[in-house]
Amino acid sequence: MKPGLILAATLLAGSVPALAQTPAIKAARAAGYVGERYDGYLGITAAAPATVRSQVSSINIRRRSIHSNLATARRVSPREVGIAAGCELLGRVAVGEAYQLADGQWRRRLPGQPLPVPSYCG
Repeated sequence: MKPGLILAATLLAGSVPALAQTPAIKAARAAGYVGERYDGYLGITAAAPATVRSQVSSINIRRRSIHSNLATARRVSPREVGIAAGCELLGRVAVGEAYQLADGQWRRRLPGQPLPVPSYCG
């Protein structure tokens, strides 16, 4: 990961998790039908109620804004900031929660399984 993105990921990590802490999102994460994606966004893994889908969309709009602002400040692409944020957020996936790596497959973290941090995260 580029050195400038490490700081961006750290700044973003302070902002993004708070965006995902509504009771409905917490419950959806625990149930495994909402999870963190490698690109710094939340994703829906299975049929979720419309209210949860709406909240995920709202959170992702705010994350996109944060990515764009940090990208402008760091002179990198929003995608690079998103990937850096994804590295940080994947490192926080709890046992039982869903996550998606760059291959597009959804997984659930199992007990005893290491954190799902890709090798490119540094």
